[in-house]
Amino acid sequence: MDKGLPFAVCVVTALLLLRESSQAGEEDDPEMLAAPTSVLSFFGWQGIDSRGQGEGLPTLTVTTILEDPYVMVRGAELEGYCMDLLRALAEMLRFQYRVKVVGDGQYGAVSAGGNWTGMIGEILRREADIAVAPLTVTSAREEVVSFTTPFLQTGIGILLRKDTVSQEMSFFHFLSPFSKETWTGLLFAYLLTCCCLFLVARLSPCEWNEPKSEENHFTFLNSLWFGAGALALQGVTPRPQALSVRVVAVVWWLFTLALLAAYIANFTALLSSGSEQLPIQTFEDLVKQRNLEFGTLEGSSTFYFFKNSKNPIHQMIYEYMEKRREHVLVKTYQEAVQRVMDSNYAFIGESISQDLAAARHCNLIRAPELIGARGFGIATTQASPWTKPLSIAVLRLRELGDLDYLRNKWWESSCLRQSRDRWSPLEPPALGGLFLALGIGLALGVLAALAELSNSSRLTAGHAKKSCCSVFIEEICTRLRIKEKARPSQETAGKANA
Repeated sequence: MDKGLPFAVCVVTALLLLRESSQAGEEDDPEMLAAPTSVLSFFGWQGIDSRGQGEGLPTLTVTTILEDPYVMVRGAELEGYCMDLLRALAEMLRFQYRVKVVGDGQYGAVSAGGNWTGMIGEILRREADIAVAPLTVTSAREEVVSFTTPFLQTGIGILLRKDTVSQEMSFFHFLSPFSKETWTGLLFAYLLTCCCLFLVARLSPCEWNEPKSEENHFTFLNSLWFGAGALALQGVTPRPQALSVRVVAVVWWLFTLALLAAYIANFTALLSSGSEQLPIQTFEDLVKQRNLEFGTLEGSSTFYFFKNSKNPIHQMIYEYMEKRREHVLVKTYQEAVQRVMDSNYAFIGESISQDLAAARHCNLIRAPELIGARGFGIATTQASPWTKPLSIAVLRLRELGDLDYLRNKWWESSCLRQSRDRWSPLEPPALGGLFLALGIGLALGVLAALAELSNSSRLTAGHAKKSCCSVFIEEICTRLRIKEKARPSQETAGKANA
């Protein structure tokens, strides 16, 4: 008995120590505290996700809404842009929070009875302290709740499916890879090169030895044919023999190779992008067409934007949606995206969410026009002590680049990168170096021809006992046929005198 008592005491002591260490570990690990409530959030979709930094800190009840990529359910946890933002704010302002998904799945609008629905209603009923979600700051909402500085800027855009808005290509669609200025510059470069080729071939002594009796192969028409053959990547006659003529020919060949490569690459991008086949560029285009239905989220700020707008085009959009609200208004953002993909439907909504849809679904595209610049803010109760600290924290996160990091983290995708690199015709500045290289090559060819002619004139002047300059000028006049018309008259006058 006496021997068993110390052993029992040791066992009891060890168990107590293990229990205390386990409890301490659970208190220090906030993820352990959040696990049970996160499981409730997963199964009920309206449960509570609790996060904390330690005891003694204030706890805020946060309402949000499930929308990709702001708040999503992954396994037993909530994650997304807003969850990362909320975690950063909690670390900066040192508070704990409990996240609950809004009960009616609405953002917040005035119902028929005059009460507010959605997240705005939960804040007014004190069911939540703040709302961290893609909640648009509007004047009507600002009258009943307070908003922080917007953490995301957005606008109203049109989401379309590419094949529903495509149209037939124009008859001269093959000219689209280059702009009008580029085609004009190409034509000028071609004519200038052919003229230089013709001039250099006549000046160079290597192309013909007896200008008075021989005929030069590089006539102006032959020079034009030679330049056109290089554009078609075909070798044509006559073949250059002089160094100066070869310099001009090689520079023109290199220019045409680079130009054709740029044309083929841009034409391929044009055929695959389809960015020029969007007849719906603006909201006015959307109203004028009759092939697509269009609508927005029911009870959203976008719907009330068109309702309150004085713009005639916006009023026509509102009247259309109001008359056909049962057919064109959707309940959720996911339903809107699916409807755009499955039918002839255009969705009017937040541009930042539409950019995400176009990034996730490569057959979707957003029209260029944006209206109604606005922002997403954190909603709090009026006169809440958390409004100003949250605004300052949002500004600090923006200055530190954290908001840009979160935007890139949750919006990045391959389709998004392709949409950034939208096709556009090549302008002259994009090919400026190519045209400059051609100009330098032509100048070198002309200088080389003058050097060859000067060397030949120096040798002729030495044999004929004449000045080099006079022989050089005579050679130039002879090769360019400047005195060709004067010669017959001089010969006729000599015969008459005889």
